[in-house]
Amino acid sequence: MDNLGTHKPGALYETYKPEKAKQLWDRFEFIYTPKHGSWLNMAEIELNVLMGQCLNRRIDTIEKVKSETAAWQEARNNREAKINWQFSSDDARIKLRRLYTTFHD
Repeated sequence: MDNLGTHKPGALYETYKPEKAKQLWDRFEFIYTPKHGSWLNMAEIELNVLMGQCLNRRIDTIEKVKSETAAWQEARNNREAKINWQFSSDDARIKLRRLYTTFHD
């Protein structure tokens, strides 16, 4: 699970009565990913690039936003732009070792 704010007990308590919120919360085992290793982090990085390269000015119509965004996306895909992701599987096995199965001889 990512670290999105809705994945915390408070979100249930804002929506349900305390007894129901506790009952729902207790049904799950939450295992949080490291903040720097979250899919949400990658999405935020990409959105920041979009804002900086394409949407950093006033655009008068939603149609223009759509066409500008589509052109930016096509150019970015053609360049095969990637996020320099440094959280590897080996890092995950160290940081999240309790979640990985270990085999012993």
